[in-house]
Amino acid sequence: MYLVTTSINRARFLRGQFGGGAPLPRPPWALPETEFTDRCTRCDNCIGVCPDQLLVRGGGGFPVIDFSRGGCDFCGECSAVCEPGVLARGDGERPPWALVARIGGSCLAVNAVTCRCCGEVCAPRAIRFRLQTGGRAIPELDQQACTGCGACHAVCPVRAVEISALTDEWGEMTA
Repeated sequence: MYLVTTSINRARFLRGQFGGGAPLPRPPWALPETEFTDRCTRCDNCIGVCPDQLLVRGGGGFPVIDFSRGGCDFCGECSAVCEPGVLARGDGERPPWALVARIGGSCLAVNAVTCRCCGEVCAPRAIRFRLQTGGRAIPELDQQACTGCGACHAVCPVRAVEISALTDEWGEMTA
């Protein structure tokens, strides 16, 4: 018999979040989760300034990004108004986050229904379609090119595209 332990911070304890589920996607350039929740004042400045209205209040009143509203263009407005500095864009060399698109089995193109919505909105061209025998085209994702912006998720009619944490080949989350 094994004992499984989970380390939770004070904020997660007070909100009753005892599960170890994946953290909600924070705005771009967010500090690591524990530091983010400790320092964020929940002022909503970042939510109010987002030109695409992608940022919403999540659990505990902290800002999260809602990819169903569209894709992030990394304009940096949220970072510019963040007084506590939890959205630290820095010199622009730091990537906005370690998120990447993942295309699930319910994808229309995978199921022989013509659809290329995700590829059409993908600015870095990370989603391309490879022609198969019989004229069917299936999506292929270039994880190196994917910015995790979420535009593909927003347009997918069956929500087959998810935005999740980037992992290496062994399934470990990368920073």
